[in-house]
Amino acid sequence: MAVNKFFGAISALSLLLLLSSFGCKAQLSPTFYDYTCPNALTTIRSTVRSAISCERRMAASLIRLHFHDCFVQGCDGSVLLDETPTIQSEKTSKANNDSARGFNVIEDAKTAVEKICPGVVSCADILAVAARDSSAAVGGPSWTVKLGRRDSTTASRSLADSDLPAPFHQLNTLISLFSNKGFTPREMVALSGAHTVGQAQCRTFRGRIYSNGADIDAGFASTRQRQCPSTGGDSNLAPLDLVTPNQFDNNYYKNLVQKKGLLISDQTLFNGSSTDTFVTEYSQNPQTFSSDFGAAMVKMGDLSPLTGQDGIIRRVCSAIN
Repeated sequence: MAVNKFFGAISALSLLLLLSSFGCKAQLSPTFYDYTCPNALTTIRSTVRSAISCERRMAASLIRLHFHDCFVQGCDGSVLLDETPTIQSEKTSKANNDSARGFNVIEDAKTAVEKICPGVVSCADILAVAARDSSAAVGGPSWTVKLGRRDSTTASRSLADSDLPAPFHQLNTLISLFSNKGFTPREMVALSGAHTVGQAQCRTFRGRIYSNGADIDAGFASTRQRQCPSTGGDSNLAPLDLVTPNQFDNNYYKNLVQKKGLLISDQTLFNGSSTDTFVTEYSQNPQTFSSDFGAAMVKMGDLSPLTGQDGIIRRVCSAIN
């Protein structure tokens, strides 16, 4: 009996060591919280839906926040960290300063999850789930979110400045930025379709609507100029999709075909170049767009996550424990 107990203990220890050896190679899984926090996803969804019911625009903001997280250091929650003496916050980068929104919703979701499962669910995972739930809440696709990310203890304003696309970027630059993260031009065009919801500030599209360029519909430019003067009004808002600004659909691509893309980085996707074919396809096939968008979002969620023993689980999303 004593011998059996001895070998049983050895077997248990071996199993423990074997499992720990895989810690640094842990893979994301949709079932990651099934036993440790089975109500995590419904809790996050409840918070997200409540926020979107108060402000429809929040759906776009939360999708964008996940994107801006994953493109900088991977999907590690770094975009959520506030400035400290040792952290240069990504919130103050060119792409995020006075632009990124939804931090309070993520914190609310984190607070709600901490009440039922303290120290279990990462802020990076909450961002990923919130993006999916935001899309579904405004009529867009849903997808299976893989889970198990951990949170970073660092942020990088310099990487945010260099790696995130800007509203004035042309096609070649966009293709390069997305390619650096492993995305094809088709996937880039699909992800750009997130601009079917949300709004942009006047300062991001002023140059386009006053350009008198051949790539912008004159009537559309005139309409946008009413709320975006040539000087001043930098923070005035306009919908990225003028047809159904609060509904996730394929009208974004129909707008591009009609030269009614709001941002330079939007219209450049349909301007006589290599991505015209994808824009045309998505403008004609909403189901294809929906499917491709969901697949690209899953792929984006796989960007360099911290797993296993790497990173931490933050108690609040804006600060290191």
